[in-house]
Amino acid sequence: MAIWLLILLSLSLSLLLHLLFFRRRQSSSPPLPPDPNFLPFLGTIRWLRKGFSGLNLYLRSVHHRLGPIITLRIRSRPAIFIADGSLAHQALVLNGAVFAERPPAAPTSRITSSNQHVITSGFYGATWRTLRRNLTSEILNPSRVRTYSHARRWVLEILSDRIRKHHGSEEEPIVVVEHFQYAMFALLALMCFGDKLDEKQIEEVGYVQRRMLLNFYRFNFLNLCPKLTKIIFKRKWEEFLQIRKEQEDVLLPLIRARRKIVQERNKKDYVQSYVDTLLDLELPDEKRKLTEKEMVSLCSEFLNGGTDTTATTLQWIMANLVKNPEIQEKLYQEIKSVIREEVKEIEEEEAHKMPYLKAVVLEGLRRHPPGHLVLPHSVTEDTVLGGYKIPKEGTVNFMVAEIGRDPSVWDEPMKFKPERFMGGEPVDITGSRGIKMMPFGAGRRICPGIGLAMVHLEYYVANMVREFEWKGVKGCEVDLAEKVEFTVVMKHPLKARAVPR
Repeated sequence: MAIWLLILLSLSLSLLLHLLFFRRRQSSSPPLPPDPNFLPFLGTIRWLRKGFSGLNLYLRSVHHRLGPIITLRIRSRPAIFIADGSLAHQALVLNGAVFAERPPAAPTSRITSSNQHVITSGFYGATWRTLRRNLTSEILNPSRVRTYSHARRWVLEILSDRIRKHHGSEEEPIVVVEHFQYAMFALLALMCFGDKLDEKQIEEVGYVQRRMLLNFYRFNFLNLCPKLTKIIFKRKWEEFLQIRKEQEDVLLPLIRARRKIVQERNKKDYVQSYVDTLLDLELPDEKRKLTEKEMVSLCSEFLNGGTDTTATTLQWIMANLVKNPEIQEKLYQEIKSVIREEVKEIEEEEAHKMPYLKAVVLEGLRRHPPGHLVLPHSVTEDTVLGGYKIPKEGTVNFMVAEIGRDPSVWDEPMKFKPERFMGGEPVDITGSRGIKMMPFGAGRRICPGIGLAMVHLEYYVANMVREFEWKGVKGCEVDLAEKVEFTVVMKHPLKARAVPR
């Protein structure tokens, strides 16, 4: 109780001081977007104890009352929240350079990101461009993605074997997400470190990664007044730093082993990995190579960015196929019409010939985006959006789920209907021509892994439906309730039977 009392008092004091002494507004300039609270810290108190799940519910209710753009005072800086696709397009695409910055990271985030030397939270500038260009050109370009087809096939075999072994029954159904997470992590680990890790290594790396992910929000209160919390909550800081150290202790040996392989280059089956591209990369502003801790942060970012997001989306899609067997059957019939019966694997090129498969994946991303908010943006100068002032010192947040479920854009938005993507004008998920949904963000900060994610989702959904009929289990009905972890996951994970076809 003392922790929450200290947090609320600190928030109240800092926000009231900001309100009374630092809120300067010229009468001639546009106002900030509407704030639902007369005393700004009151809204924060309402959802703070419930974490980000509470924030999502609170934001949804406020937007319904006040419109598509609002202000909250979460810290001393105003936080702008936008739940409208046209405003998002205006900001991120038409005025992209102004909205491309990231806010300064909180103290705990500075540690896990090596002082923002990563792509997701890096400051907009030469270092960020170098890191992003390296990832997109050396690992995520289409020709390089094709070279990892053997890795996708290897992981498909792992996934199929695990599901056949634990295919589920009425008494003991299969917990689907556990197998997806393991398989996707094995795939991303191979792309990151260049070798097929054994089961023990995969579990060890997966453990430290998930421990950091699932505990990260638990340490958020340390950021409110770090000079004070480092004294009062010394043990909590020590616990946080220990989790980071364990992550470094597991990832650094893999990075160092890869350095030795690259130097020798004596493996016949050598395929370039993400670590390989980091070893000799130079940061232009600082005229130096990456430190080992910075490489740990970048590898962690790579693993997290492609594992939980893909596994989460796969689970949501399969949950809807179990809940709607007629959609699953229609997809299976399309697969049968394209693939010969004797073929064991649906390859990426064949998946591209299946429009209904793509529609199912797109509907999964629209209805269940893995993140309901993109990472916060910051503007490089005072600007105006939707008739309101967006101040330079503020943060700007885009509500992905609300945009993809906007009833003025989508008919029956809460219903899973892949047919909405069949025929008619194609939906541009990059947002360059207009934003109706933005599961990967949009503009200059769009997720660099968008192409890889679509390949993985189409490939694994197609092969899982082709190999198994997915059925519900009595007493474990599909529940589409949501819960926030690193991504927005099913509150009650999908339990089903996978019947070999």
